[in-house]
Amino acid sequence: MKQIITKSLKDILSPDVIIFVAQIGFAALLSSGLFIWYFWGTLAGFISSYLSWIPWEWLQTSGAKVMTFGLAYMIFIVTVALLTSLYSEQLLIKLAKKHYPDVPVVGSADIGTSILLTLKASIIFLILFLFLLVFIFIPVVGQVVLLYLWSVLLREPTLYDVSALFIDDKKELKEKRKKTRVLAMIASLFNYIPVLNAFAPVFAQILFLHHILGKEEA
Repeated sequence: MKQIITKSLKDILSPDVIIFVAQIGFAALLSSGLFIWYFWGTLAGFISSYLSWIPWEWLQTSGAKVMTFGLAYMIFIVTVALLTSLYSEQLLIKLAKKHYPDVPVVGSADIGTSILLTLKASIIFLILFLFLLVFIFIPVVGQVVLLYLWSVLLREPTLYDVSALFIDDKKELKEKRKKTRVLAMIASLFNYIPVLNAFAPVFAQILFLHHILGKEEA
């Protein structure tokens, strides 16, 4: 695990990864920003209705503002995850050839499947986010809940995007699935820092890459 994290941190600082993240981050900021701007009133109204059970009006109002901004932030994170899933294949192959030149590329991630898995994970993430929202404001507990939620967003799409390139054995894939929850939660730590949150999905992919291919160093 330590070697996986060390290698991944070195890769995340490489020029290729930084340029890729900058492009994805800009595209995600633009697209999610337009979406949030257009639907801001709808989002705020939905959150206000969700909080209508709270008896204190001042808490409803202040809570609605905080939660609306929180939901907008989550939409940006989901957009970054989706775009990373769609456009990272060549970057992953380049990193794999750098570290594991003898490992062949055995396939390619299907775009439709990548989108479907990312959308499925995003829907589960947003539903769980709304249900578990009250726990997020509890110190320590809230941080664990957020890490788990973000790992839900990253785990399955990332595992598919990386494994589709290098694994064609279902038994091997099942074995490699182990520890991926922890790796996804580690990558999700980037989401606590604005701007750097754009690195979370690609960092997850790099972690999974070294987890899947680093057999001789496990």
